[in-house]
Amino acid sequence: MSNEKKLTEQESLQLITTMIQKAKASYHERGISAILWGTVVAVASLVTYLRREFDFNVPFDPFLLVLAAIIPQIFISIKQGRENKVTKFEDTAINAVWLVYGISIFALIFYQNVVPSATIELCRQDGWQLMIHYLDGSKPDEPLHPFVPSVYSLFLLLYAFPTLVTGIAKKYAPMTVGAIITYILFIASCYTASKYDMLFGTIAALVCWLIPGIILRRKYLKQKSSNV
Repeated sequence: MSNEKKLTEQESLQLITTMIQKAKASYHERGISAILWGTVVAVASLVTYLRREFDFNVPFDPFLLVLAAIIPQIFISIKQGRENKVTKFEDTAINAVWLVYGISIFALIFYQNVVPSATIELCRQDGWQLMIHYLDGSKPDEPLHPFVPSVYSLFLLLYAFPTLVTGIAKKYAPMTVGAIITYILFIASCYTASKYDMLFGTIAALVCWLIPGIILRRKYLKQKSSNV
């Protein structure tokens, strides 16, 4: 007769339930990253809008704050990776979505900075250039430096995508609602002056990340205190 103990159906179900609870307990939605990115993007977008609206200068590009935030994000990711003993397939998929989002953001920044200069060079090679012509004749024609029209609208589109995926996958309504609002802001930005796109970016950062992040953080701290 085998000495191996056989589990009853009730014991098997209890074991499965216990493992599921451990998996849930090992993964906490801390909200730190959402708060970090919501804050820096909101501040950078708002300062840029105010600078264009009231015509004042700051000693640095406000969006350098976004690049600077990558450093603390790396430490946050490493720390959370060590603390999370169980990684669900759902979390792996969401992480992949945000990785692609990050790559797309940098690709769009590259596009925004390279295309105007490349356009000038291509025009010169063909022997022509873009000009500004005033229909009322109030000013003489002058060369036009190429630019990407309403490029921040594309950033709004990118902001909404991973946020909506996360909100749906996690069944987290604040992020889902925030993403929907951002899609609406994207549509509105196509019909407004580019300076207002920055104001829309501020709102998008608040509803997509900062506010949902604060809610997550409060839930995490409440759960943590209840487990002590």
